[in-house]
Amino acid sequence: MNPEPSKSRIVSVGGRLLSWVEMVGLVVIAVATLIAGIQEITEMVGRRAVSLGDLLLLFIYLEVLTMVGIYLQSGALPIRMPLYIAMVALARHLIIDMKEMTETAIIATSVAILILAVAVLLIRFGHVRFPYSASSRDEDAG
Repeated sequence: MNPEPSKSRIVSVGGRLLSWVEMVGLVVIAVATLIAGIQEITEMVGRRAVSLGDLLLLFIYLEVLTMVGIYLQSGALPIRMPLYIAMVALARHLIIDMKEMTETAIIATSVAILILAVAVLLIRFGHVRFPYSASSRDEDAG
């Protein structure tokens, strides 16, 4: 008896199962994001007013949907996407809660946004300066 065929089959079935769970998770995230966006739009219509915080929240929802779409198309997630979402979320927090925040909290939030922006610039610089080919991606994955 050779254990390799059964191990190979287990790995294959496990990989398919994980892919299925991943797909279900992405669909749940997309549907939940759509529902949250619709709820936010309904609240804005009910209030008959749109604030900057509302627009930033809708932008966050749009970025999450874009991130899910990119992941579905390419099977990879650019690390910049969550960083963009985090920057917008922190900016929204700063705009909405500024009156209740201490000076230290305002500075800390602003510095956090700056750190995320620098991280995005460093990642972009790294991709431009040190590009990698499709074959090196395959080697890293394997």
